[in-house]
Amino acid sequence: MPHSVFFTKKEMIGNLLIQKGKLQQNQLERALSHQATVPHRIGDILISLGFISEEDLLAALAEELSLTVYTPEDEDQFLPIEISQLFHREHPFALIKNSSDQNILVVSDPLDGDILSAADMLSPEPFIVQLIQESHLKKIMDQHYGLSINELNEDNFTGEDADIDKLKDMASEAPVIKYVNNLIDTAINRRASDIHLEPFEEGMIIRFRIDGILHDFEIPPQSIQAAIISRTKLLAALDIAERRIPQDGKISMRISGKEIDLRVSTMPTVYGEGVVIRILEKGNVILEMSRLGMNHEIEERFKQLIKIPNGIIMVTGPTGSGKTTTLYCALNHINSGNNKIITIEDPVEYQLHGINQIQVRPEIGLTFAKGLRSIVRQDPDVIMIGEIRDYDTAEIAVQSSLTGHLVFSTLHTNDAISAVVRMIDIGVERFLISSSLRAVLAQRLVRCICTHCKEKKGHASEILGYKPNDEDFEVFKGAGCPQCSNTGYSGRIGLYELLEIDDSLSRGISQGVDLSDLKKIADDNGFHSMFDDGLQKVKEGKTSLSEVMRVCRGTENESL
Repeated sequence: MPHSVFFTKKEMIGNLLIQKGKLQQNQLERALSHQATVPHRIGDILISLGFISEEDLLAALAEELSLTVYTPEDEDQFLPIEISQLFHREHPFALIKNSSDQNILVVSDPLDGDILSAADMLSPEPFIVQLIQESHLKKIMDQHYGLSINELNEDNFTGEDADIDKLKDMASEAPVIKYVNNLIDTAINRRASDIHLEPFEEGMIIRFRIDGILHDFEIPPQSIQAAIISRTKLLAALDIAERRIPQDGKISMRISGKEIDLRVSTMPTVYGEGVVIRILEKGNVILEMSRLGMNHEIEERFKQLIKIPNGIIMVTGPTGSGKTTTLYCALNHINSGNNKIITIEDPVEYQLHGINQIQVRPEIGLTFAKGLRSIVRQDPDVIMIGEIRDYDTAEIAVQSSLTGHLVFSTLHTNDAISAVVRMIDIGVERFLISSSLRAVLAQRLVRCICTHCKEKKGHASEILGYKPNDEDFEVFKGAGCPQCSNTGYSGRIGLYELLEIDDSLSRGISQGVDLSDLKKIADDNGFHSMFDDGLQKVKEGKTSLSEVMRVCRGTENESL
């Protein structure tokens, strides 16, 4: 068979490994997307991503191409190779004078046609092709040709380039691959929502955010700290050479039988790059409103409100308070199949069946405002806007709601009534707010007391020094156990307050009533605050007083 047959298709190696059961189709697609941004051979990328081993690659190629694996012999003589050192580094191979009439061309990539062409020119006798692991070929290149594949010629490259290449090499080594995989697996097993890789003067510290609170995990070995960052960036298809500006990427992987999406964000700091990995476990997404923790009255009223034909329903709260999850539950609840629902988000956190979701992409001009202008021409019944950030977005949202669309969105405010003030600050006219806004749901997340170590702590009046809402009740705490990593908490539940914009509030908004008077109108109409909802959940033994005070009043006191 002519040698050229071996080198016809670069994709052959991926399909070959799939046929041998060593690789999955989605893994090949991820590796090909990496190859589009990083100029490496597909086999190298598959190995660096941890999808296959060098042995898998070598065995599959040898079987499919009917090639033998090179076995070193004492009498082997390495022929001199007089070509450009740069070419030889980028296309590594060795020529060996064999005792027979044929020489041996030793390669780790038999699909590299440039190597075959060079060998045809250099070998004085016919040769046969034999395979070798790349790690073994690197040693041959170093020992017999005085070249290191990963050490770049200083005449052609800067010291920074050499350092970057070294990091790429380290990031592809088994100890770093194993460390990063174990780190992600441990974070998932501990129910972490985020992994923080934080550089400081003394080195990197890794922390997990569990139930909204950061916990120290460990300090990785100094020798692999930079490689851990590089490995994470490679997995997320980020530029590891770029350390001066923030970057964002994503990783999809399967761990312990679970489909996991990871959002990776890098940020340059004084002591190096910091990385935050957001963990999104597809199987854990909440789409049922009954699982959010709303009290019965709020849940039933909210379900009625989200079925109205037009207007704006706002969900407010700080970052990480579960606003998007609440909106997903609302959309899932009204997704009857006979209405058209379109969302525009940044980012799209979970894909919802039967709902058209759009990802904001500012780099190509697809902003919330521009996307919304296109959405309203798609004849939707319901529109969900990830966040109202500016006047343009707010204006289009209001106009959409006034022309027969139900609009959901979020704002960052401390409580429900402040959403009205925030919209005024953005520049929306009061009469438009009073005409379009139907309800505001404000929320926070508090940690649940661990059911495995839950114990009585006393009465609310004994701890606070007064009876909250003129009512006394028993309170509980978590003592700490292995099930909750000795924190006393496991999981989170929402605290909510629902403000309906009735006629009296609508008049107050349009007439320019200030915030305190709007609150008084709401209270007179039976409005219950988030703090009241928190006290009810303390009374039910679901959370602690210290959690409610921390989240609602900004007071962190574990003695409560």
